[in-house]
Amino acid sequence: MQLIDSHCHLDFDYSPKTTADLVREAGQAGVGTLITIATDLASLEKVALISENHPQVFHTVGIHPHDTKTLDNEGMDLLRKAVIHPKCRAIGEIGLDYHYDHSPHDIQKTALELQLNLALETHLPVVIHSRDAESDLLEALTRYAKTAPANLPLGVIHCFTGTRTFGEACLALGFYISFSGILTFKNAAALQASAKAFPLDRLMIETDSPFLAPIPFRGKKCEPSMVKLTAQKLAELKNLPLEEVAHATAANTRRLFGLTVPQALV
Repeated sequence: MQLIDSHCHLDFDYSPKTTADLVREAGQAGVGTLITIATDLASLEKVALISENHPQVFHTVGIHPHDTKTLDNEGMDLLRKAVIHPKCRAIGEIGLDYHYDHSPHDIQKTALELQLNLALETHLPVVIHSRDAESDLLEALTRYAKTAPANLPLGVIHCFTGTRTFGEACLALGFYISFSGILTFKNAAALQASAKAFPLDRLMIETDSPFLAPIPFRGKKCEPSMVKLTAQKLAELKNLPLEEVAHATAANTRRLFGLTVPQALV
């Protein structure tokens, strides 16, 4: 059984553990592949270096909605340079977040459009962050989906916590849905109902580490090895064997990100 952590932040501080410790322990827990996600301009080089140093790790490049106020023409040039890395597999984490006001809404929407266009230019999928902005985000994603070529895997709504209606609309457009450790929380009944209803062939799993550690580690620093607990909860909700859920979510993740190990980096 090989699990994939489709979304983690290996460039964050996990001291006293090192990145090598996290990757090794994930492998020991059956997590054979990890996707480390960029969130700002400073992280572009960091995730690429981690990806280069670990054959089982791939990465994405993008500017999180919180940091879009820093994205100017120079920043877009940096993104265009970063995206050509052979182990870069998506544009992300991008999206809209109206829960906090770290960046004004109009700036977030402009930055989202710029990065969606970059995804279209480079024929890469997107990793979408969504919080309290479903209407505006769905409008942008619908335009993106209508513009994208038929053979382009669109992307994934990461750490899904949205309404079932929003999730179904994203699925209808062609997006995948990814669940984090929140799925295991006792107060996540609505999210669990959505996970039970959504088709398995469109689902992925993640940790979003170092955030959102699943039960029984809630409140502690999350690590990629813990993605198995989310897989177990998803299997329980769907009344399926863990191995079937692990296989399906891993296959979906490989399909979306086109996961292969470039020989020059092995």
